[in-house]
Amino acid sequence: MTRTALVLGATGGIGGETARALAAHGWRVKGLSRTPRTGDGIAWVVGDAMDREAVMRAADGADAIVHAVNPPGYRDWDALVLPMLDNSIAAALAAGARLALPGTIYNYDPAATPVARPDSPQAPASRKGAIRVEMERRLAETPGLRALVLRAGDFFGPRPGNSWLSQGMVTPGKPVRSVMTPGAPGVGHAWAYLPDVGEAFARLLDREAELPGFARHHFAGYWDADGTQFARAVADAGGQPHARVWRMPWAPMPLIGLFNPTMREMVEMKPYWRHPVRLDNASLVETIGEEPHTPLAEALAMTLQALGCRG
Repeated sequence: MTRTALVLGATGGIGGETARALAAHGWRVKGLSRTPRTGDGIAWVVGDAMDREAVMRAADGADAIVHAVNPPGYRDWDALVLPMLDNSIAAALAAGARLALPGTIYNYDPAATPVARPDSPQAPASRKGAIRVEMERRLAETPGLRALVLRAGDFFGPRPGNSWLSQGMVTPGKPVRSVMTPGAPGVGHAWAYLPDVGEAFARLLDREAELPGFARHHFAGYWDADGTQFARAVADAGGQPHARVWRMPWAPMPLIGLFNPTMREMVEMKPYWRHPVRLDNASLVETIGEEPHTPLAEALAMTLQALGCRG
């Protein structure tokens, strides 16, 4: 029998790639959008993630709900994130569906967690991290809810969405002449290619019946061991191997953040660029086998092409 998945955030990065992967695995995929849409092999339903009745109608008959919706530009997290999740929880309970949530490293204190395992202590160092912890707590403690969390490092990929790569490291629509890196030399950093994360979600949901009621896994992705390798790979993929790599000027960012909400939220993530947080994916590999892994050069070439940064 064909299984059905509802993807909230299917127009974005992780939601779009997960929808695509699920369709390739034989799932019937529905997507919730505030405006009418067609295409992408998705049965589009008009509705808003903040409208509980709309979410519940869209989820009718679903076997899985992927909650991949976030406020654009990191704005209004305090007001929007938890109400949207509560709507998805209500819809999953009504439909008897597994609720899947893309997670991040923001749950952890970066200064105290050089290697993060799914059950490592959570001590967030930011307001956004505290919200992330609360999101997962609600999934774990809601009676009768079956949930799945897949945490990953900083996303990048060929679809729109919040991304350090597209919002600072390069300039979309322009050739790669230089690459800005937020990290400090010698500090490792975890990156995750969106199509690979989407494929990991699809493989996990294919095994939904084998998962515990509340399942947590980590996606290792690409580990930049010294904080410079990823930026150099971006330059290579952009056809400019000798492009200048320069460090992000963090000092004036708090001042800019007074007038720019996106910048204000990004400044909050500075500790994750000053301390390494590597994700242990042992439980994921045990569950689905080898982690999906597109070679970094290929992944960056696809990403830069979509951003208009290659010829």
